[in-house]
Amino acid sequence: MPSTPPKPPTDTTGPATEQQALQEALARLLAPVAQLAVARGLPFAAVEEMFKLAFVQAADRAHPDLLAHRKVSRITTATGINRREVTRLTQQAPREAGHSRSLASEVFGHWRTQQPYRGPDGLPRMLPRQGAAPSFESLAQSITRDVHPRSLLDELLRLGMATWDDSDDTVALTRDIFVPQGDRVQQLGFLGQNAGDHLSAAVDNVLGDNHAHFEQAVFATGLSAASLASVRPAVRAQWQTLLAALVPALEACVQADSLMQPAAQGRLRVGLYTYQEGADASQAGDATPGSAPAQPVPARAPRGRPRKT
Repeated sequence: MPSTPPKPPTDTTGPATEQQALQEALARLLAPVAQLAVARGLPFAAVEEMFKLAFVQAADRAHPDLLAHRKVSRITTATGINRREVTRLTQQAPREAGHSRSLASEVFGHWRTQQPYRGPDGLPRMLPRQGAAPSFESLAQSITRDVHPRSLLDELLRLGMATWDDSDDTVALTRDIFVPQGDRVQQLGFLGQNAGDHLSAAVDNVLGDNHAHFEQAVFATGLSAASLASVRPAVRAQWQTLLAALVPALEACVQADSLMQPAAQGRLRVGLYTYQEGADASQAGDATPGSAPAQPVPARAPRGRPRKT
């Protein structure tokens, strides 16, 4: 009686494994999205509608040369969304991602990085509100002359980023990172822009072959609350160094490129982030939303040993 032929070895690198990894990655990405939606009272139906529209638009961009009469069928095949829904959604104009200027953040960045608004110790000076440079008036006018300096000061005061001493008419920064306090709309705007650009960079790197975007992270586990707290000052110092180096260089590039015809359309976002959990993660300190998610470290990594991903 013939023996049963042996089963071929399981392919652990094939499509099934990649699909599983994709689903696990998406689950990690969607968990904080669901947390935010639930916390802010956004129902699932609204998120589902946005997700369906994003799927349809992604499939549409993936096949830009399709004839109109074939587009609906192709998008339905690519997404699994029925033809009626695809037809409805393709009639909606794509929403452009918002990249409007934040004049308050520009004033803040200029104040922290540019002479003569920094003192000999490198920290931002206390400034007279009006008068010749260095004053808040001259600082604001170096950013824009379309908005009155007092309006920009009022915005920084509202966001809790600065104080005004009316006894001697001076203003001072109260924070070293631009994190608007009490302005949920602006905080959500930063979240979408920072985390959205970072996720776009990571996805581009995964789907492409040239790894066009810098996207790295360091990961460690098995840390105490004291160890977590000890790292924050070093991270903040690195951010200040990066900020001081990049802001003047980018402002010079913007100034030079503003003379180009046709107008330059490129944009850049550079970020630094930390995320911690366990060991009293609530003491995380100030941070701006989003910048560069770490890829998971394999379970075999030695406990507590930092890994670059």
